[in-house]
Amino acid sequence: MRSTWTDSRLDDFKERVDSRLGELSGQLNEQGARIDRLQHTMVQAFIALMVAMFTGFATLAGLIITQI
Repeated sequence: MRSTWTDSRLDDFKERVDSRLGELSGQLNEQGARIDRLQHTMVQAFIALMVAMFTGFATLAGLIITQI
């Protein structure tokens, strides 16, 4: 390994680091979007489950009331 870095070599290194950090930033943004979509799907599933449970309880209550 060289013991000195020329200005042009440092500039090349900076450009490579900047480009890699740009790629990483893009990947992190993509992962954030995926997590947002997953969270949205989980909220929808929770609402659907609550509606199904409420419907079941209401139906059960209706059956019990009509049998009394």
